[in-house]
Amino acid sequence: MNLSADQAILNLQDVSLAFGGLQAVSGVSFRVPPGAVKAVIGPNGAGKTTLFNLVTGFLAPESGRIVFQGQDIQGRPPHAVAGLGIARTFQLVQLFEHLTVLENVMVGRHRLSRAGMLSGALRLPWTRREEQSIRQQAWEALEFVGLQDRARQPAAILPLGLKRLLEIARALAAAPALLLLDEPASGLDAVETDRLQEMILALKAQGLTIVLVEHDMSLTMEVADEIAVLNYGQLIAEGPPRSVQQNPEVIAAYLGTDWQA
Repeated sequence: MNLSADQAILNLQDVSLAFGGLQAVSGVSFRVPPGAVKAVIGPNGAGKTTLFNLVTGFLAPESGRIVFQGQDIQGRPPHAVAGLGIARTFQLVQLFEHLTVLENVMVGRHRLSRAGMLSGALRLPWTRREEQSIRQQAWEALEFVGLQDRARQPAAILPLGLKRLLEIARALAAAPALLLLDEPASGLDAVETDRLQEMILALKAQGLTIVLVEHDMSLTMEVADEIAVLNYGQLIAEGPPRSVQQNPEVIAAYLGTDWQA
């Protein structure tokens, strides 16, 4: 897709980062259209999660620009990036396991909360109203992912697949403009994967922009509008799913001959 910089919600320009002598991301450039699902695929170690960490401020690039809604965000800390409207899930699930399922999702609303420690401690009327609103929004996010029946259970007791859905609910509770999903189907069974596909398509229908890292190629091909392919930290292909699926370099590096049309 020919997309100008000012039309993209996320614009990566020649982004690079090395760890010692290993070039994790090397000169990667691509743009994400608003309201689209953009998948980033590639072999293990290709730089996909590193790219997410660069976008969300967990890592800073050595060179290049990362532009979100017209603002340079490279080098900003994670809380500042989240405050701009970027939410994410993690390849290795990160939850507050001592909190309940509902409380974990309520944490996701933190960036939208106005109450500080003092006003919260004083239990002022407006802080109570805000807490009720946060609880309601969190409950709606749980209903969306199908975890409302588990709301009062400790997050620690959930199986891995449901923990991934809980992470998605927490990210959605932040009302992001851009959602980054890092291998959300990992650990899900077939029924849960089908439900995940339905959720991603529903979110896209609502206009949410999503960047997806995923090894489940059947899921990826169904939900993605565009695919960017990384190999050894470099972008080797980009385009609609069908053209990427037929790209000889992508087949050799990642998909294998079984994916040839």
